[in-house]
Amino acid sequence: MSEDAHPHLEAPAVAAETARQGRLGQTVRAMFRLAIERSHARVGLVGLAFAGVFGTISVKLLAMAAFGEPPSQEHRVAAASTTAIRPDIIDRNGEVLATDIRTVSVFAEPRNIYDKDEAVELLTAVLPQLNAGELRAKLSTKKGFVWVKRELTPKQQAEVHRLGIPGVGFLPDHKRVYPNGTAAAHILGVTNLDNVGIAGIEKYIDLQGNRALNEFGLVAKQTDLKPVQLSVDLRAQFAVRDELAWGIEHFKAKAGASMILDVNTGEVIALVSMPDFDPNNPVDALTDDRINRMNVGVYEMGSTFKAMTLAMALDSGKYTVNSTFDTRGGVLNWGRQKIHEYHGTNRVITMPEVFTHSSNIGSAKMALGIGVPGHKAFLKKMGLLDRLRTELPESAAPIIPPRWTEINTITIAFGHGLAVAPLQAAAAVGAIANGGDLITPTFLKTTEPEARAKATRVLSPQTSEAMRFIMRLNAVEGSAKKAAAPFYYVGGKTGTAEKVIGGRYVKNRLFTTFMAAAPMDKPKYLFVTIMDEPQGLPESGGYATAAWNSGVVTGRIIERVAPILGLPPKFEPPKNPFPLMVKLGAYHATMVDGK
Repeated sequence: MSEDAHPHLEAPAVAAETARQGRLGQTVRAMFRLAIERSHARVGLVGLAFAGVFGTISVKLLAMAAFGEPPSQEHRVAAASTTAIRPDIIDRNGEVLATDIRTVSVFAEPRNIYDKDEAVELLTAVLPQLNAGELRAKLSTKKGFVWVKRELTPKQQAEVHRLGIPGVGFLPDHKRVYPNGTAAAHILGVTNLDNVGIAGIEKYIDLQGNRALNEFGLVAKQTDLKPVQLSVDLRAQFAVRDELAWGIEHFKAKAGASMILDVNTGEVIALVSMPDFDPNNPVDALTDDRINRMNVGVYEMGSTFKAMTLAMALDSGKYTVNSTFDTRGGVLNWGRQKIHEYHGTNRVITMPEVFTHSSNIGSAKMALGIGVPGHKAFLKKMGLLDRLRTELPESAAPIIPPRWTEINTITIAFGHGLAVAPLQAAAAVGAIANGGDLITPTFLKTTEPEARAKATRVLSPQTSEAMRFIMRLNAVEGSAKKAAAPFYYVGGKTGTAEKVIGGRYVKNRLFTTFMAAAPMDKPKYLFVTIMDEPQGLPESGGYATAAWNSGVVTGRIIERVAPILGLPPKFEPPKNPFPLMVKLGAYHATMVDGK
């Protein structure tokens, strides 16, 4: 049967199917039309969301292409550590002593370096200072960040950049530089690779809050920080170092140190300790012989301590400038101990002569007259039995006899048996010179009113005048002659101590000291020089005592530095510089005019 056999039977079914499909299409179209009309706002919102997501991804891809992969947490921590910003350090006249310069450091991300051996070979070729084994070990870790080398030069940065090693990059950094090299090294101290102070004034700056400011992100640039102004005069610093270096070489000493102290403000104007180091290469500071001998070393100061003994005796009221002491025989027997004179007079001598002849016996008798408790109390008052604290974090405590008896008082009276830092001994002598105020030394610029307001009165003005007279007399007719620079009205005292080696004093191993103040009618500066084991020379007749070395160096420093510091030469002696001494008829009170 053909397909057209019964058309009258199939036509109704086809029509019905067509009608059903038409109704279904209309229903579906109606449903979609209704959904679209109702969701216009939502579709728009979804579109915007997709556009934002793809836009963000595009921006990040562009940023990564331009600037590299975002840093890891380790990377961010390291970056923060390189941005420590420090204030300039300047001298009292505004000369820069320390400053920051911008530099870069190179880092690596070991996880992103695929050929580590090639990276090591390339990096060590352009940075030969690197240790290949250590670098390979760093790159073999699974860390996200390691330092390759800190503080690159521009040339080194360019060479590393040209290598194009994936996973190696640069971070901005700061480097501390000291334009004057070794000058003031022991005062300034040093910083580490993270620009954090680890010694000297640099450490003091961080202890005052600079490190915290950086850690909290409160410092954006160096100009946000006020320069730290020191009391140091760079011109004097250079001159003192030059003369000290000459003295150490000339007298064949193991080491030495010199300083200048303003006795009215406590300001340290210059301080040099040699051997020293260049803070631009701080590894030099690690050797044992490069300590700050003025502040960290403690020594028996020899006869310079007789200034303390005489000041104590005068201020006690038990003695006067006209008191006398019997030194006949040249020996003081105390139990099994014998105290000898170095250059004895073998006669009865006055108090000024105890100083000018450096009499051990006279000094011992004065101290015994005061007694052990009074002696200890006086030295305590003068700051000589406690650790001296200044802005420099490094300091040393004095070495005090564990059991202080009369024999200790006898030896300490002439400078043996008590070891102190030279800086604290200088502060005590400064009090003797300035009218009786003990002023803590400072390395920061200050004024006399500020310093006097914080000072402690330890001596009467009358005692101060008597001691200034006696120190000046010693420069005219005593052991301080070699430091008596003409026209500066200098006064001072030598000190020679035998060093203790293996628990015993060794006669030919000397530690020498010289302290001189100027001008003695109205002191302004105290000059101090110490030398470790200077040698006797033909010009000194073989003597290696303080007058022949530390005294000579101090005299040269005074002559060279006094004009720099504004001390005018006095071609005529001051009129009536010690009126009380003349009134009391003190020994040779009219012989201190320098003629």
